[in-house]
Order: sequence, then C-alpha cells, then structure tokens
Amino acid sequence: YKRQVSTQSTWGVRGGRMPSKHSKTQQQGQVNDDGLQVDLYIPRKCSATNQLITATDHASVQINVADIDENGVYTQQYQTVAFCGKVRDRARADVSLNLLAIQKGIIKDLKQ
Repeated sequence: YKRQVSTQSTWGVRGGRMPSKHSKTQQQGQVNDDGLQVDLYIPRKCSATNQLITATDHASVQINVADIDENGVYTQQYQTVAFCGKVRDRARADVSLNLLAIQKGIIKDLKQ
C-alpha cells in the first residue's frame, strides 16, 4: 500500500479552516459574519518572559488569580497569568507569580 500525496490544498478538510473573508480587517484571528472570533487556537504570551507560548509547549500553564473584595469574597472576576515551560523548567514560576502579583497590586511587597 502506497500513500498518495495530493498537491491540492487541504483547506476545509480534516479540521483545516477556510480562509476568512475578513482576513484583511484590523481584528486579530479569524472572525465569522457576526464578528465573533472563531479561531481554534489563540497563541498566548508568557507573563514572565513575554515570549510566545507555542502550541507544542506542553509544560506551559495558565493560572487564573481570583479577585476578592475587602471581605475576602470572590467577585466573579480574575486576572490571568501564563508561564511557558522554560520558566517552569528553571523553577522560576513561583518567583515570577509573586513579582507579577506585586506589580498588579494583588499582594504588597514585604521588602518595603
């Protein structure tokens, strides 16, 4: 059995996506007629290094940090941070999370 290689485009076949007619607009990603984003994969950036997290970086994580009110009750909102596998491999995710939380005002700096 020999596999035949097709020279035709595979758009729309086996999960491939058709090119969007809105591809020249200012919006990021693929958009349907209603203006909603329909991309299956939206790339993320590492919050610590500002590098793009690729689809093959299986060691990356995304953490949602909950916002709470003055009584300590969850307010149904959160802030998202993402760390690439490189940061986690070097055991720097906890330090980076603390630095980001200090910068965003979630926790106060104990050194001051």
